[in-house]
Amino acid sequence: MEVKKPIIKNIPYEDFKDNDTLEKIVQELHEGGVNVVVGSLDQVINWGRSNSLWSLTFATSCCGIEFMAVGCARYDFARFGFEVTRNSPRQADLIMCAGTITHKMAPVMKRLYDQMAEPKYVVAVGGCAISGGPFKSSYHVVKGIDEIVPVDVFIPGCPPRPEAILYGMMQLQRKVKVEKFFGGANRKEKKPIIVDGKSINKETLKKLAEDNEETATTLSK
Repeated sequence: MEVKKPIIKNIPYEDFKDNDTLEKIVQELHEGGVNVVVGSLDQVINWGRSNSLWSLTFATSCCGIEFMAVGCARYDFARFGFEVTRNSPRQADLIMCAGTITHKMAPVMKRLYDQMAEPKYVVAVGGCAISGGPFKSSYHVVKGIDEIVPVDVFIPGCPPRPEAILYGMMQLQRKVKVEKFFGGANRKEKKPIIVDGKSINKETLKKLAEDNEETATTLSK
C-alpha cells in the first residue's frame, strides 16, 4: 500500500492576508494528506471546558435524587462530560444546588462559592433552589439562591425531570462556548466606568463624587 506523505511548507507571515488566503493554504494541506481544523484558541479552550464540567453537588433535599437518576445508565449524562463530581470546591467548575437552602445554610454555600476558582458557575435545580418552593413563606428559608450567589442556569420543577436537568446543563454548555478569554470580555468582568473618555475604578468615581459634593456645598454657602 502506498503511503501518501503530506507536503508541509513553512507559512510566511505576509501570507496571512485574509480568510481566503488561509482557506487556500488549508486546502493545499488537505490535498497533501494533512487533516487541519481552523479555529480560534477561544473555541478550542471552550470546547474542552464545556465538555468537562465538573460539579460540586450541593443537594439538600429531594431534587438531589433526580440528579442521581441523571447519572445512571438510563439517562447517562457521561456522554455530555458531566459525570465527574467533586467534593472539593477547588476542583469543581460549578455548584449544582438541588434543594431548599435555609438562612443557616446560606453562609456555607456562599463560602463554598467563594472557594471555587474562576470561571465558576451556579445551577439552581428545582423550585426550592429557585424561589423557596413550597416553603417560601417559612421564616427560615431563602427565597432563591440568587439572593446569595449569581445563578447561571435555572432548572424549574418540583422536582425537575432528568430530561430537564440534561437540558439545563446543555444550556450551560452553550454559555461556556461563547465566552472569550483572548481579545474579549469574560462573563465575570464588570463593565468599565468611562468618565471623559477614560476608564476609572469605583474608588476613583466615589472620590470624584465626594469632591463634587464638597464643591457644591462651598458654592451654596
